[in-house]
Amino acid sequence: MTHDTQTQGYEVGYDASGEVEIIEGVAREAGEVVLSEADQQTALSGGCTASAGSMKAAARAAGKAGILDQFAKDYPTGPHDQPQSMCPAFGSLRVGLRMKRVATVLSGSACCVYGLTFVSHFYGARRSVGYVPFNSETLVTGKLFEDIRESVHEMADPDRYDAIVVTNLCVPTASGVPLRLLPPEINGVRIVGIDVPGFGIPTHAEAKDVLAGAMLNYARKEVAAGPVQAPVGGKADRPTVALLGEMFPADPMMIGAMLAPMGLGVGPTVPTREWRELYAALDCGVAAAIHPFYTASIREFEAAGRQIVGSAPVGYNGTAAWLMNIGEAYGVPKAQIAAAQNAFLPAISEALKGAQIKGTITLSGYEGSELLVARLLVESGADVPYVGTACPKTKWSAEDAAWLESRGVKVVYRASLEDDCAAVDAIKPDLAIGTTPVVQHAKERGIPALYFTNLISARPLMGPAGAGSLAQVVNAAIRGKEKMDTMRAFFEGVGHVDTAGVWEGAPNLRPDFRAQHQKKLDKLARAAKAEEMI
Repeated sequence: MTHDTQTQGYEVGYDASGEVEIIEGVAREAGEVVLSEADQQTALSGGCTASAGSMKAAARAAGKAGILDQFAKDYPTGPHDQPQSMCPAFGSLRVGLRMKRVATVLSGSACCVYGLTFVSHFYGARRSVGYVPFNSETLVTGKLFEDIRESVHEMADPDRYDAIVVTNLCVPTASGVPLRLLPPEINGVRIVGIDVPGFGIPTHAEAKDVLAGAMLNYARKEVAAGPVQAPVGGKADRPTVALLGEMFPADPMMIGAMLAPMGLGVGPTVPTREWRELYAALDCGVAAAIHPFYTASIREFEAAGRQIVGSAPVGYNGTAAWLMNIGEAYGVPKAQIAAAQNAFLPAISEALKGAQIKGTITLSGYEGSELLVARLLVESGADVPYVGTACPKTKWSAEDAAWLESRGVKVVYRASLEDDCAAVDAIKPDLAIGTTPVVQHAKERGIPALYFTNLISARPLMGPAGAGSLAQVVNAAIRGKEKMDTMRAFFEGVGHVDTAGVWEGAPNLRPDFRAQHQKKLDKLARAAKAEEMI
């Protein structure tokens, strides 16, 4: 049992020696047929350039129907088709690369692996990414799986690694490469195999949950099997709240300070930075879905008997409600809950008064914290008529959506780029906060814009620190309208899209080439639509 005798679920026990009891793997019998040629040919025709419909059909034929069905349940795509963002595998890759003593191996087309490693190192991975190459022959004959199995056996050094993560990208997933047949552990090193296809997972943010959920599942089974390694800092001396979702480093510390008056502490943030933090996360009594799309991870916490609380302590109203919900989930006396609220709400109120934002703002992104940022902007005085998030609608964000909608904010889940740009065009805000193409779209129209991921979500949002964190950058951007007008006037008349630039004479336009290429695109679109109907 956890620290609170009222909390349901099994106990997370820690051993004294720090030795992990590993679940033994079962070796695959020699001569076992892994892949059949018939199951893979569909995916091979066209490779990673094949349509999503044909890739899905191939994956189902190759035995991946269960995985795709779970993805469809965990990460529903409606009302739009797949939103536009970078390859989803970047999310799970980034989670693995941030963890200590965890190796990452990719199985996919060389072009995909190159792009993913490039972006990962661009974001400061500073760690090698393993790659198991393949060709049509090794994929069809099953040799690719044998190569993957051989590579993890060679890498499984317990002095270097706690775990090895093997990720199937689109083509191996569509071809049915069975990572589930890899042994659960080799030489004391855990082997975690996941499928992260672009045709099954809508956004890279949700791919983070795929790996986090798989690791929590493995760790939960280890906990059930016997004592596990204690966290580096030792077992918590008070009941803890685990946090779901990547956030600014200062936010967990601020949340911990707000929980202290209730006799609670803050647990690890999932995705974690090392394996043993998974045990400490599962040792909580309550998990806070700060980012509400971590469906697979939430499933593991619920399987461990832990309660889930949505939303986050952002702004005055959000903090008051969140502290109340956490306290009630833990059975904290109302007097202690009130003490926690009284300790921080006045400071939040003062911070909001001193950091007012005047202007109309449209907000969009794919991080999962869009609704939280919108709440903070509204409480700071901004008019926010539109919020678009590429993430799905879940019950863990329902409270935030209801709060925003009651104040006239239109919330769009699974928002497409077209939705976000249409909102900018229709509202003509004083500031557009969004993804890179939305920022570009706004600036082309002389509207100040900020990139959500680098300039907004990379700031504290929780408690008193978050209450005043956005005003300076947002107000400065709004005041830059005059500069935007000057720049737009300066570049007026230089052309647009393929006619942009300075020309000596008229651009060499070829409408016949354009019409011919458009026919090809229309034909591909019709074929893809027909496959979806089948």
